[in-house]
Amino acid sequence: MKFSNGYWMTREGFEVLTPYEVHSIDIAPNKLTVFAPHRHLEHRGNTLNEALTTLEFDSPIPDVIRVKLYHHKGRRRLTPGSFPLVGGEAGADVSIEDGDDRVTLTSGDTSVMVSKAHPLRITYTYKDRKLTGSGFRQTGFVKGADGVHYFREQLDLAVGETVYGLGERFSAFVKNGQSVDIWNQDGGTASEQAYKNVPFYVTNRGYGVFVNHPELVSFEVASEKVSKTQFSVQGEQLEYMIVGGESLKDVLANYTSLTGKPALPPSWTFGLWLTTSFTTNYDEETVNSFVDGMAQRDLPLSVFHFDCFWMKEYQWCDFEWDERVFPDPKGMLDRLKAKGLKICVWINSYIAQRSKLFDEGMANGYLLKRKDGSVWQTDLWQYGMGIVDFTNPDACRWFGDKLRALVDMGVDCFKTDFGERIPTEDVVYFDGSDPEQMHNYYTQLYNKVVFDVLEEKKGRGEAALFARSATAGGQQFPVHWGGDCEATFESMAESLRGGLSLGLSGFGFWSHDIGGFEQSATPDLYKRWVAFGLLSSHSRLHGSTSYRVPWLFDEEAVDVLRRFTKLKASLMPYLFAQAAASSRFGLPMMRAMLLEFGEDPACDYLDRQFMLGDALLVSPIFNSEGESAYYLPKGRWTHFLSGEVVEGGSWHRETYDYMSLPLYAREGSLIAVGATEDRPDYDYTDGVTLHLFELGDGTSASADIVGEDGAVRLTVTVERSGGTISATASGAAADTADWSIQLRGIEAVRAVSGGEASKADGLGLKVRRLAGDNRIVIAL
Repeated sequence: MKFSNGYWMTREGFEVLTPYEVHSIDIAPNKLTVFAPHRHLEHRGNTLNEALTTLEFDSPIPDVIRVKLYHHKGRRRLTPGSFPLVGGEAGADVSIEDGDDRVTLTSGDTSVMVSKAHPLRITYTYKDRKLTGSGFRQTGFVKGADGVHYFREQLDLAVGETVYGLGERFSAFVKNGQSVDIWNQDGGTASEQAYKNVPFYVTNRGYGVFVNHPELVSFEVASEKVSKTQFSVQGEQLEYMIVGGESLKDVLANYTSLTGKPALPPSWTFGLWLTTSFTTNYDEETVNSFVDGMAQRDLPLSVFHFDCFWMKEYQWCDFEWDERVFPDPKGMLDRLKAKGLKICVWINSYIAQRSKLFDEGMANGYLLKRKDGSVWQTDLWQYGMGIVDFTNPDACRWFGDKLRALVDMGVDCFKTDFGERIPTEDVVYFDGSDPEQMHNYYTQLYNKVVFDVLEEKKGRGEAALFARSATAGGQQFPVHWGGDCEATFESMAESLRGGLSLGLSGFGFWSHDIGGFEQSATPDLYKRWVAFGLLSSHSRLHGSTSYRVPWLFDEEAVDVLRRFTKLKASLMPYLFAQAAASSRFGLPMMRAMLLEFGEDPACDYLDRQFMLGDALLVSPIFNSEGESAYYLPKGRWTHFLSGEVVEGGSWHRETYDYMSLPLYAREGSLIAVGATEDRPDYDYTDGVTLHLFELGDGTSASADIVGEDGAVRLTVTVERSGGTISATASGAAADTADWSIQLRGIEAVRAVSGGEASKADGLGLKVRRLAGDNRIVIAL
C-alpha cells in the first residue's frame, strides 16, 4: 500500500508519524527496547500530547533478529495473531553492548545497531557485512483519515540489490519495481495474484526478511521509494525478522528452522503421476485404458490420480465414489494397486449443499458461520457450498474421518485443491479467529489436517499431498503444484518463475501440470514440457478438458515421455539424496541459479534455468524452434546426456531435438545413478554408479546414498592426487552395496586396484569395485 505522494509529500488522507531520535533505551536479558519520539525534544514540554514509537529487539533463534514496532501496544489481536514458530519459542541468547553513541544486540553473527544520535538510524549486519537498515522517515505509524491505521517499515536496498520470493509469484522473477499483496487468490498463473503467498523475501546481498503477520501484508519493492523495500499492515503494531546467514542457503535454513522444515516425501512420489484430467469423461474402463496403455508402451507410471468427478457433480465433497461409473471402487483400487500403482484422489474443504455431509456439518457447527449464526454459503464453485471450519477440533476429526475411510479403501494420498477463496466479510470462526488473518492462514489448517491423517494411517515418511494453496509454514506439508497454467510456452515459463520464487520462500518440493492445464497443448509444446516436467521435483500429467496420455499427441511424444521418465528413475539415487537434504536444511530441490552461484552477478536475473539439486543444471526449451539460450557459471560443465565438456563463464545458444535439452553436471560433482529405470522406489545402493565430473587435482567429491527414511546408508568419497583417483565407501551399507565409479570423459587408465574397469557407452570408463573391497584406486 502506498502512502507517499512522491518523495516529499504524503498522500491525502494519511498522516505518517516517524520516530526521529532515541529518547531512552531499556536493556533487559536478551531484549532491547527503544523509545523514540517523532520530533527532536528541545525541552520537557515537547513530551506532552505527543506519541512515541516503541521498538523492541530480541532473537528467537541464532542469526535471526526479531523487531516489534508499536504505537498502542494494548490493542488486542485475535487469533491466530502471528504465524506459530516451530523453532525459537524459548528465544536465543544474545549479547548486548551499550556504548556512548550506539547500542548493539547480536544473535549468532547477526546484529542490530541502534544509533543514539539524531536522526534515528538502525543498521543490520552479518559479521562485518551490512545487510540493510532503517531510520527516520522509513519506519512509520500511519493515521488514516477514515480511522483505519497502519504500520509500515522501509528497509534499505543497496545499489544492485535484487529481491526475490514472497511466495509462488508468476510475475517477474526479480521483484524490484513491483507492488505485491500477500493475499491468497485463485488467479491462475498469468496474473499478479498467487495461490501461495508468503510474507518472506530474500535478496542477493544474502539476508531474508520475514513479516510475521498472517493477514494482508502489502509490499512495495522499490516501487514507492526506489531505494527501499516497504511493507505495511493494518493496525497499531508490526513484527518482522531479519534473517542472516553466511549464504542464501544458510538464510533459508534459518528461516525454515523458524517456520518448519519440509517433510521428506516418499520416494514413490518422485515418479510419474497420470490423472483423469478435470472435466473429461472417464470410468474404470477409461482408467484401465490409460494405465495399460502406459505399460504396453513401456512408460513407467507411479501414481494414478482421480480428479474431481470421482464424486458426483454438485456433491463435492461427500467423499463417496460416483457409483454410476465406479460401481466397485474398492475392487477397482485393489486392481490398480496390483499393477504397482499408488492412488491419489482430489478433495477440497468445501461441502456442497447437495452433499450428504452438509446437514451433518450444519447441525454440528462444523462449517463457517455468518454473524447471525447461519451457515456461510456461496454458489461459487459448488451450489450452496459451505466451508469446513478447521478451528473447530471436532470438525477436524469429522473431516479427517472421511479421509481415513478412503485410506482404508486404498487411497494413498490426496490432492488438496482450493483453500484460497476464504471469506472475510460476515464470517465467524468457532474459536473466534480474526477473518482477515484467517484468509491466508486457513490453508495451513486445511493441509495440516489432511497431512496428519496420512501420517497417522500410512506412517511417518509416507504422507504426501498435492496441494495448491499455502502460506508461511506450508512447506511442512509437501508436495505443492503451480495451479492452473495455460498450454503455451509463455505459461510454461511463468510456471517456472513461480516455482523458483516459491523455492526462495522456504518450499522444498514443487510441481506443475505437464502440457498446461487450460486448453490442449500442441505436440511440440507437450514434448518440450515433458522434458521440463520430468526434470522437476515432482512430475504430473494433468489437464482440464482433454486427456494427457502421450499417444494422443503423436508417437514421438511416447518416445520422449519414455526417455525422460526413465532418466528420472535412473537419477533417483542422486535426486532422493537431494530431497533428503532439502528436508533437512529447508532448501528447494529446484534452485534458482543465484542460490548456488550467489557470487556470480550474471545469475541474479536468471529465471529460465535452474539447478536440480546442487550438481545438475537444467534449462528447459520454451519455443517451437528448439532453440536454447542458457548461461553456464564459471567452471567446466559436462552435458549429462552427450558427454560434451563446455567451459563456463559465458552464454551459450544451441538447438536441441525433443530427446535432449541443456542438462549439465557441475565441475567436481559426483552424481549417483541407479541401475533401475522402471520405478522411482528401489534400493539405491544396489548397482549404483557414481559419475565423476571434472575433478581437479588436489580436490575431492562425495555423494550420499540414502534409504527410504532419508538416512544416509552409503557415502562414497573420491579424491584426486596427481595422476591417481581413489574412491572409498563408508556407511552402514558399505560392505553390502554394489557400487561402481564412472569416470566421465576418461576412456583409459594405466592401472586399477580394488576394482575392474570397462568402457561406459562412450561416456568414459566404468570401474566396478571388487567384492569385499571398499576402496578403489585408479591410476590415470
